[in-house]
Amino acid sequence: MSPPRFQYRPPNFAAPPLSAAPEARFTPAPGDGVLPDGFFSTTNLPTYVKLPSGWRRPRLPRMDCVIVHGGGDELTVTEPRRVRRGDRVAVGAAEDGSEGIFVHVEGFLGGTRSPNEFRFMSAEVSRERPVDYSVLAQLLGEERVRGGKIVWVIGPALVHARAREDMIWFIQNGFCQTLLGGNAVAVHDLEAAIFGTTLGMSSSGESVEGGHGLHMRAINAIRRAGSIEQAVSQGVVKSGIMHALVSKRIPYVLAGSIRDDGPLPGVYSDTLAAQDAMREHTVKATGAIFIATALHAIAVGNMLPAFHLCDGAPSPLMTICVDQTEFVVNKLKDRGTHQAYGVVTNAQDFMHVLRFYTERWEQGSS
Repeated sequence: MSPPRFQYRPPNFAAPPLSAAPEARFTPAPGDGVLPDGFFSTTNLPTYVKLPSGWRRPRLPRMDCVIVHGGGDELTVTEPRRVRRGDRVAVGAAEDGSEGIFVHVEGFLGGTRSPNEFRFMSAEVSRERPVDYSVLAQLLGEERVRGGKIVWVIGPALVHARAREDMIWFIQNGFCQTLLGGNAVAVHDLEAAIFGTTLGMSSSGESVEGGHGLHMRAINAIRRAGSIEQAVSQGVVKSGIMHALVSKRIPYVLAGSIRDDGPLPGVYSDTLAAQDAMREHTVKATGAIFIATALHAIAVGNMLPAFHLCDGAPSPLMTICVDQTEFVVNKLKDRGTHQAYGVVTNAQDFMHVLRFYTERWEQGSS
């Protein structure tokens, strides 16, 4: 089965009303981290700003930011905390071009699709909807073939749900270019690598003697080694997700929370530093898969544009959100990540089935 094809239709700037649109207005920021009144708040959709030279797309698109004009044709989407006094910030409320800023909501819409296909801007989320894993597998495979950057955002439930080996397979076979998560997902994976348990449970789900403290012992073993990388090189950690990431030199970012145990060395406890580290990877992403992590899914979804540039033209950014309840997927969409395709199932089933179809895609493509 062929994957759905997305054809971006750029705006017709030569036709009314865009042809008569005024140039965008910019107002100097009154202070560091302070925005001028009436600033334009960005979305994650393709956005165009009219300059004297014509309509231009800002760099580094993402929602809940502002557009800064750096001179000439340079336009950059910037977090408000990065704005400095005197920076020229785009102002205006309209998104229809009437104030020189046009948000192209309709660029990817149009045409008919089967309801079970991965679709851009699909709104329905239901555990009763069938999922065409062959399409998802082919999208993953094609991203790997063209050198795309697939970001995985995972929660500790993936480790508990016995999907750990599947995640390792995706890492080792080139389907993961970055992994984002929290302290817990790494702790539980490392506990499994060192002690064979997760939160003191064996692979059969039974508690082991003294199991409640094994995750703390795993953290201590990593701290003694100095870092996760050094624990791998010293042979303290010989398997698992973190071992695969280090062995394959795949970058990862672990963002801490207020309830973290430890935390592990390398975990960002400063939320703004974590955001900066994560955004270094989200700006390069051509696809994203969120599994069993509400807060990290919403956080990373907020950083992602709804599109990436493919041969210079906007192309939808494949975004898949997996959770066992509709609540998480709907919440992600409600926070602005409209392009997310929801799969309502548990992490174990999703990873097993996606791996099966991806392996079958590999066999067919070879």
